[in-house]
Amino acid sequence: MQTNRKTFFVSLITILTLFVFSTTHAQHNNEKFVVVLDAGHGGKDPGKPSKYGFKEKDIALKIVLAVGKELEKNKDIKVVYTRKTDIFVDLFKRGKIANKANADLFVSVHCNAHTSQAYGAETFVLGTHRNETNFNVAKAENEVIFLEDDYEKNYQGFDPNSPESFIGLTLMQEEYLDQSIQLAKRIQDNFTYSLKRKNRGVKQAGFIVLHQTVMPSVLVETGFITNTSEGKYLNSSKGQLELAKAMSNAIVDYKEAIEKNFVDTYFIKEVEDVSLAVPEKIINNTVFKVQIAASSKKLDLKPFNFKGLQEVAREKEGNLYKYFYGYTSDYNKIRLMETQAKKKGYTSSFVVAYRDGKRISLEKALKQDDN
Repeated sequence: MQTNRKTFFVSLITILTLFVFSTTHAQHNNEKFVVVLDAGHGGKDPGKPSKYGFKEKDIALKIVLAVGKELEKNKDIKVVYTRKTDIFVDLFKRGKIANKANADLFVSVHCNAHTSQAYGAETFVLGTHRNETNFNVAKAENEVIFLEDDYEKNYQGFDPNSPESFIGLTLMQEEYLDQSIQLAKRIQDNFTYSLKRKNRGVKQAGFIVLHQTVMPSVLVETGFITNTSEGKYLNSSKGQLELAKAMSNAIVDYKEAIEKNFVDTYFIKEVEDVSLAVPEKIINNTVFKVQIAASSKKLDLKPFNFKGLQEVAREKEGNLYKYFYGYTSDYNKIRLMETQAKKKGYTSSFVVAYRDGKRISLEKALKQDDN
């Protein structure tokens, strides 16, 4: 048994590694911002049961179509759906749809269930489940693979019932973890402050549908269909439209924040000496860094480990080590350093800001621009 488990983990990690290398550079080749919307379940898979007669697959689809309708009002956004009707789509195919579309975001929509009258919304990013509750939520969503043909072949022996099977699933999404969390937090904030919904937080768990993608990805549990009042809300046109608008607003907000972080780099893309490129733009009491990677591995801070980049620092956050390039209060300089990092191959690097030792949003940091 031990030998078989070791063989499984080696095979799983090898497959994930090869898949990452073949698809890592699929993103950011689009003229438009591409959002893939994934309505959970469908067809022969109804989703979670509800004694009130509500069907998760139908609610998820209606919300997704409403989110897409809102997003399509923005001429700069292209929406791709994993399903638009009541059909069954294998989990691994949903990820393939997103990767083929060179998507900038993947958003999977679901409903939660419980034996109690639990209620509220929560949004998940891919990660090792931190507790039994998160594991059980992921397990319930992942068990759909048993409805698929050749699931043992497609998932290389993955067992949703075994916590050990989740080892290695986070490898591919580590590069996008921060971006995924940024989107998840915006979705939860909109649910909480705009709709006054109970906030169950941003969480990590091992969802197969998320590990298949190579872009920032989240799974939204919009509420509990097993709760008497919340189930009715989820099943109503009013509730579905409100949820859709909250999610689409969060996606647009995320898109604009990311674009503010990347604007105006074209004129400096060939600059190598970042200290000589442009005039200073000092933001007082603020420090900027470029986050170039996040990994479970602790690397020596040597240039050969970071494609020749110097001034790299490391910080530990939870089970991850985050690696940063640069340390300056000069916003123009850090933007140049971001460009240099991208040229070195860190295509998903981005600028982060700190004040008084605490991380703050880039938008908040730049509000001091006129001071």
